[in-house]
Amino acid sequence: MRNPSLWAGLLGVDGAIVEGVEMAGDELVVRVRLRRGKSRFCGVCGKRSRLYDKGEGRRRWRALDLGSTKCYLEAEAPRVDCREHGVRVVQVTWADHDARTTRSFDDQVGWLAVHCNRSAVSELMRVSWRTVGWILARVSDRLRRDTDQLAGLCRIGIDEISFRRGHKYLIVVVDLDTGRLVWAAEGRDDKTLRKFFIELGEERCALITHVSADAGSWIPPAVQFSCPNAVRCMDPFHVVQWATQALDEVRSEVWRAARRDGNKQDATDIRRARWALWKGGDNLSDSQQAKLDWIEKTNEPLYRAYLLKEQLRLVFQLPGEQGLTLLDEWIEWAENSGLKPFARVAGTINFHRRAIQNALTHGISNAKTEGLNTRIRLLTRRSFGFHSAAPLIGLAMLCFGGFRPRLPGRG
Repeated sequence: MRNPSLWAGLLGVDGAIVEGVEMAGDELVVRVRLRRGKSRFCGVCGKRSRLYDKGEGRRRWRALDLGSTKCYLEAEAPRVDCREHGVRVVQVTWADHDARTTRSFDDQVGWLAVHCNRSAVSELMRVSWRTVGWILARVSDRLRRDTDQLAGLCRIGIDEISFRRGHKYLIVVVDLDTGRLVWAAEGRDDKTLRKFFIELGEERCALITHVSADAGSWIPPAVQFSCPNAVRCMDPFHVVQWATQALDEVRSEVWRAARRDGNKQDATDIRRARWALWKGGDNLSDSQQAKLDWIEKTNEPLYRAYLLKEQLRLVFQLPGEQGLTLLDEWIEWAENSGLKPFARVAGTINFHRRAIQNALTHGISNAKTEGLNTRIRLLTRRSFGFHSAAPLIGLAMLCFGGFRPRLPGRG
């Protein structure tokens, strides 16, 4: 074979020697071997180790296609006895440990997955979508090792997102100053969240000044234990959402009462007024405003529930002290409104009063976190779902984590 260094450069196999090239059917197989001195390192930690044996025959790694021809690297895979990880396959310079594709192949798949849809990536690279998912997780882990994602955090938002049926959730942590996704893991409990703070470390936990989250019972214990000096803020969106849910309960009760009384037309009109009641008063169309005017004239309890919801929205639009004063007035109004759903909301707000007060005083919300969750849902929909959390986390980190994979050979 002529000019093996040219083949090594084309395939991106620095630290290896090309021994031969042959066509096997419609596939190109390039035989390589590690240079002397490169074949004694553990594939997991990269530490120099004692040679254990020659392994179990030769292995193949899928490389980038040459033109329209599939290309594979083939090499012996000796094993070393690492003091930390035991017997492991030797580290190769062209691929990650336990991978069956080269780093160049992985980088191109990662770049395509960020910019293209599922079918385009799978068809262009001629791999299954499940394989793409594991490549995304691998590329994300490699980039995360090379970049300190948790540096400089001061204000963070914490939320959970459902990524699959059957109560499968991710916890996401967002830098509220930059809107960047800094951490994600499968789960929705105190134990999972504490993994983030353990990874952050005590010194950097002490630098966290504000934590914005919803009313999940699993969040306060982890935050209080790991960041006792941080100000915990209740996300205003979720507080208003409590009032919206209470409004819908009142609407359902009024609708059922109209049906029991045989007022079919009223029941139909109340059902069709759902979106008019849900929307903010400053975003109503003419037809929705007409529906509200009809409710005001015909159903005083339902209109009172709408006004309660709107006034709670106004609480978070006012400056700190004004918002707090209006919040106290709202709680008193809700408790004396005669509407049980809103009386319950008033009790919930009193229970979380300190965190809500912090949100009003410091002007902190989870808006950037909620926006990021929406984009993660779009990733899931564009990809037609994921079989596990790792590929979704990998793709989300590549898209929203502040680093993006580079195309091979592009610097």
